[in-house]
Amino acid sequence: MSQTKTAEPHRRLLVEERRRLIAELVAKQGRATVEELANEFGTSAVTIRADLETLARQGLVARSHGGALPVHTPVSNDTPLSIKETRRHAQKVRIGQAAARLIRDGETIILDSGSTTAEIARQIRQMKLESLTVITNALNVALELSGLPNVRVMMLGGMLRQTSYSLVGPDAEQALGKLSADRLFLGVDGLDPAVGVTTPDPLEASLNALMIRVSRETVAVLDASKLGQRSLSVITPVNQLHQVITDASAPDEMIETLRGAGVEVTLV
Repeated sequence: MSQTKTAEPHRRLLVEERRRLIAELVAKQGRATVEELANEFGTSAVTIRADLETLARQGLVARSHGGALPVHTPVSNDTPLSIKETRRHAQKVRIGQAAARLIRDGETIILDSGSTTAEIARQIRQMKLESLTVITNALNVALELSGLPNVRVMMLGGMLRQTSYSLVGPDAEQALGKLSADRLFLGVDGLDPAVGVTTPDPLEASLNALMIRVSRETVAVLDASKLGQRSLSVITPVNQLHQVITDASAPDEMIETLRGAGVEVTLV
């Protein structure tokens, strides 16, 4: 355990925030006991056991005697969004902040599904915009933006992918084909300069490719762990991207390759 407490005694963490931090800590350290977590978060063992039971039901940790172990999910699999949201969260928040700074009043943007694009939606909630139209195929993104009086949300129909809370298929493509956008924020599972931008699901890839075609600008948002990774379905070659926003741990050679392909790279 780290010497510095994750939660200072005077600062009470929200339940969901504490559970997210617990999942991150278990994944990082490889194990954690109830006693260690209780000390780390300044709460009771009973509360930690309840947290671990909830996280285990969500597939975010594996319960063990007296504590928890990480859930090992291969990168090549179509990882559930609930697990993605716990990974590299701080980097995704910074990426979301940088992406939100590109948004201008009166624009129409597309927010693709994913944990990083959800962070962009959370940033939009804090922005003082007079008018913004957001097209999305993601249920979680639409919910994040619901209730904002100056943000019009256009939800695409289609078949629900339960792992990503996204809508895909012919109905989604038919609806999107009638629209146009100023900017697409594209979340991806892999970006390999030799192969292109990829995602595990062919239907998702087909809809993403259409998103690119109806948008004037495409910005890929992804943490550095996705660089060099390949998934089943190719969305587009990297030279079709206008910009990539990723975190500062991205390898220098990867950054130079992307810039050599004419892609603007922003590191946060």
